[in-house]
Amino acid sequence: MPIVVNLDVMMARRKMSLNELSQRVDITLANLSILKNNRAKAVRFTTLEAICRALDCQPGDLLEYVPGEDHPPAVDCG
Repeated sequence: MPIVVNLDVMMARRKMSLNELSQRVDITLANLSILKNNRAKAVRFTTLEAICRALDCQPGDLLEYVPGEDHPPAVDCG
């Protein structure tokens, strides 16, 4: 997927563990792990807001667009 989640980078910068972040944002370890390991297909804005608040960062610090990363094949709808 061309969107990369840099949650692990921000957690390292803030010296925060996954357990601590999970407690602060009230999100399960399993769901945070999915985000951290770039396996999420979507993220709610409320979740993104809670993570940004806990890590004192901006959404752009967590999300990155990387062109050429696993693009799905084009579909011809014509």
